[in-house]
Amino acid sequence: MADVTAHGVEAFAVAAERLTDAASLDDRLGALVGALAAGTGAHATVLRLADPATGRFVARAVVSQSPALAAELEGSSLPAGVQEGEFTDLATLPPALRRAAERAGVDAALVVAITAGDARIGTVELLRKGTAFSEPDRVLARVAATQAVLVAGGDAREPRRGAPAGLLDTAGEALAGGAEGSRVEAAVVRLAARGSGARAAVLWELGDNGAPPRPLASFGLPRDAAAALTPPERPAPGDHRVVFAGGRSGAVTVRIDESPSVLLHLLFDEPPPAGTLGALEAFAGRARRALDAGRRSERTRAELERTRALLGVVGQAIAELSVAHTLETAVARVAELLGTDQVAVYLLEDGALQSAAARGVGGPHTEVGAALLERALGPLRARGALVVEDASRDPGLVGVRNAVAAAGVEAAVAVPLVVLDDAIGLLVAYLARGRVPSDDETGLLIALAAQLGVAVQNARLHEEAQRLGAERARALEAERQAARRLRAFYEVSQSFTESMSLPETLNAVARTAVELLNADAAVVRTLDTRRDVLEPQAMHVADERLDAVARAMLDRPQSLATDASQRLIARRRPVVLTPPLARELGSVFELLAPFLERGGTAVVVPVASGGELIAALTVISLDSERALDEGSLGAAASLAAHAALAVDNARLYQQQKHFLESMQQALLPQSLPDVEGLDVARAYESSARLEVGGDVFDFLVLDDGRLAVVLGDVTGHGVDAAADMAMAKFVFRSLAREHPEPGDFLAAANDVVGGEIALGKFITMVVVTLDGATGRLLCAAAGHPPPRLVRSEGVQPLEARGVALGIATGERYDEVAATLAPGDAVVLYTDGVIEARRGQELYGVERLDAVLAAHAGAPAAEVAAAVLEGCRAFAGGELQDDCAVVVLRRHP
Repeated sequence: MADVTAHGVEAFAVAAERLTDAASLDDRLGALVGALAAGTGAHATVLRLADPATGRFVARAVVSQSPALAAELEGSSLPAGVQEGEFTDLATLPPALRRAAERAGVDAALVVAITAGDARIGTVELLRKGTAFSEPDRVLARVAATQAVLVAGGDAREPRRGAPAGLLDTAGEALAGGAEGSRVEAAVVRLAARGSGARAAVLWELGDNGAPPRPLASFGLPRDAAAALTPPERPAPGDHRVVFAGGRSGAVTVRIDESPSVLLHLLFDEPPPAGTLGALEAFAGRARRALDAGRRSERTRAELERTRALLGVVGQAIAELSVAHTLETAVARVAELLGTDQVAVYLLEDGALQSAAARGVGGPHTEVGAALLERALGPLRARGALVVEDASRDPGLVGVRNAVAAAGVEAAVAVPLVVLDDAIGLLVAYLARGRVPSDDETGLLIALAAQLGVAVQNARLHEEAQRLGAERARALEAERQAARRLRAFYEVSQSFTESMSLPETLNAVARTAVELLNADAAVVRTLDTRRDVLEPQAMHVADERLDAVARAMLDRPQSLATDASQRLIARRRPVVLTPPLARELGSVFELLAPFLERGGTAVVVPVASGGELIAALTVISLDSERALDEGSLGAAASLAAHAALAVDNARLYQQQKHFLESMQQALLPQSLPDVEGLDVARAYESSARLEVGGDVFDFLVLDDGRLAVVLGDVTGHGVDAAADMAMAKFVFRSLAREHPEPGDFLAAANDVVGGEIALGKFITMVVVTLDGATGRLLCAAAGHPPPRLVRSEGVQPLEARGVALGIATGERYDEVAATLAPGDAVVLYTDGVIEARRGQELYGVERLDAVLAAHAGAPAAEVAAAVLEGCRAFAGGELQDDCAVVVLRRHP
């Protein structure tokens, strides 16, 4: 022990004190493993003892930095012949330990045997990230193994006998990997009753602080009958009482947990067999760990819901960039999350706190908020949140006690809004007296306040920028009035290069043309889809009294059917209209001829980019004193050049904006589902082209534990396909739980898609469900390439057929069933894989099957990567279409 660190020795000394106080074997083993984990700094530490029912080493105590890893290790077991030693090659570990180590990302494992005499009765295992185990680590592990024999005593060396003990051991083993959340409680009573031979079982929570007892779950009793039973008395620590009545019946009470007191009450028709009480003690330890895991699961779920709400508030704030809307959204969400009707956000304005958004508060509540902010920024600032359980008696609110009463404030939790160490406001939830927020609720408010402070500051900066922009525009307008013609081109350049909206850009063209040429009205027309008609898109009239007259002449489409119109457009230069030319051009220009004959003037300005006509500008002046003549054509030509650039930029921006918005709705899943018994992988690569493809895939764990997978392909490319891709993903997420069977799901999805997708478009899709425990596979397809079953004896298609979604309503989709043996896999893919091209040659199904056969039995990620690499290499390194691959493999 000379080389063992002082920290390790101290940890074992603390453990020795805990061992003397521990009431059960599991508690004693837990103290020992906790000391070993503290002394070595291992990422995870496990102590296993032999299970007499199976002969395998099962986990009796686990300490891990990761709750998920702890849960996985608690449910695992190792063969009795597991090898001792230090392992840096994880592939040499037993499968259960190797899978846990790989998923946790550890680099080294240490396994030390626990021996009693000549018999090996268990193991001590340590997992570590980053650094190998030192000699002091190995010494501490051997000390722990020796101590485990002393702690376990006869319990480790003498297997329990009798059928009830064996059944309860098996039940406890099943419980270790059992249900989630509240379903654990039902599993505890069911397994305990069946394993012990009891006719009924009830799980009671006696409660603390005077709370009445309540049944958590029951088995073997009619519905609601448990609530009518007399609850058992609270036993002394470690006490298991057996009460017999009538000589042939009895009841057993087993302590599961102490805080709050959770008891397992078993009812027998005859005295329980010998050995049952000892077996129930071990079962209680397993049940406690399972209940703890279920509670952790519920807390995690609640935290995820709260986090989702937080992200919703932050996302809304970022999207809106409006102080008022951001604060209103935050107030509504906080009220919902904390179950209160009174929430307020205050902001500091010129050194004084002002109410910026509030719900359900009245009176002088801002005065109360100012006092809360002062306290929150005082000595309690490091806590992050200020909790006031009784505002009427809180010493920090003595100075505003009248305001507290007038505002009806009973209790509060307040969090300052801080940006770069400067307080800018306060978030307050006013609660009922005595209502203390949980740690999760407080943590959420602190996180929300941090994000809210940044969002408010950003929104303020945005609004300030808008105000400054408006002031700048007014300044430019005043300067233009002083030197209109001199500054016109500058304003045009600034306006057009900064505008990112096509309608706004076209309106600016019309307005600037009127101002630049000192005219009365202007209209901008753009080509329709057939490019033979110019449709009016924007119009500006200088004097609103002339609006009706100007629109009667200009707000009409201009046909390009005449030869004169074609010549005019082909010239790409501005022209002054004369009455004869107007009549020759025909259509709307012919309506201008009488106006031109009475002294009015007009010019037509083609707007072209890269030699291609994109718009035409028509400007009119009703006043002969402000006639448009040949001198106006130079200014009009310059205007057309600026307008062409601006319109092109605006059109490009609109396309990019549409693209980004569509893509945001069609995100592919960023993580893979963790389903027991299954190895899941996916591979995706977009095409080398700039267009967005329509491949979509998603995963969902159904209520019965099966994994549902959808993979589809939307017709076409570009942003519209991406939007349809988002719609397909939404359909899967919204319908999969209601229609868990593949064929039924596709029928429902087809009805939805048919009403949403554009005429002439469709979606191909394949849906599979897979049970990781049994390997049962169901598949249905809608016009999609059939999945491939990859078995050790070869590759075969899963021939599921059906009409693509969106073509016709009322379609039925037949299901194809198969069973995956351990090591078998099913591979789903889009047509981009088999249609990868090399010249005129396609990659094809034969090459795909060859790759799959070569990787039969390989991990799912390796199979998916091999498929993608195969079609990419065949296509010369660049894919012309998106490729998506999903692999589901049953663990061997």
